[in-house]
Amino acid sequence: MSGDIGLPISHRQRLWLYGLSGLVLLFLIAPSVIIVIMSFSDSTLLQFPPQQWSLRWYESYFQSLEWRDATIVSVKVAVMTALVATPLGTAAAYAINRGTLRFNGTINALLTASLIIPVILVGIGTFFLYARIGLNNTLTGLVIAHTVQALPLVVLTVLSGLRSYDMNQERVARSLGAGRIAAFWQVTMPQIRFSIVSGALFAFITSFDEVVVSLFISGGETTTLTRRMFNALRDQIDPIIAAISTCLIVLSVLLLSLAQIFGRRD
Repeated sequence: MSGDIGLPISHRQRLWLYGLSGLVLLFLIAPSVIIVIMSFSDSTLLQFPPQQWSLRWYESYFQSLEWRDATIVSVKVAVMTALVATPLGTAAAYAINRGTLRFNGTINALLTASLIIPVILVGIGTFFLYARIGLNNTLTGLVIAHTVQALPLVVLTVLSGLRSYDMNQERVARSLGAGRIAAFWQVTMPQIRFSIVSGALFAFITSFDEVVVSLFISGGETTTLTRRMFNALRDQIDPIIAAISTCLIVLSVLLLSLAQIFGRRD
């Protein structure tokens, strides 16, 4: 086969690997597909496959004042988290990439530490800290906590863009009289803007889907959508959860698709 020339293993010999990869992907995707199908059921219980099809649970979600308020809170927190985490993460990635900081490796490790620490420990620690300074059940507290979780993703995403960028271009701009900020804004940022936009989208999705930390520090008027979903599942199995989960899946897919389309246009 001409397509296999130069390959140590032919595609035919890799069929078992392709099949195994397909099974793994199916195992990961199947639960989401099942939830989407169940969200269109007319039954008052979670049922698969549905006996009758209906949009009643989507109507219940959009007409419910409690669910609407929780959604608005989650959107507000996610947007503010993206607005805070994106510039901070971009600045941190820029400093790490330049390697001019004295403890560059230590700072990089600290920024990415939250990806290693179990989220439940982060939630407990944040709750006790907020209890002392009065930030529990506040939008400010939620934004700060979610920013801490989203910041490492922004740093890693922007840093990957900076790794493939030639910093000599910025140095040339500065040698021609541009200041550091002007050189970054006019030369560097346009070439890494896809990484910055991707980092912002990751920050938004991380905040919007976060549930563990929100269980500890949100409540009352600042109850997030994911916390209300958790409470609903704890009290009873309501099919409206399947409809909300489907909306979250669609939102995540749309945001990631927009990031890919934006990157291809660049």
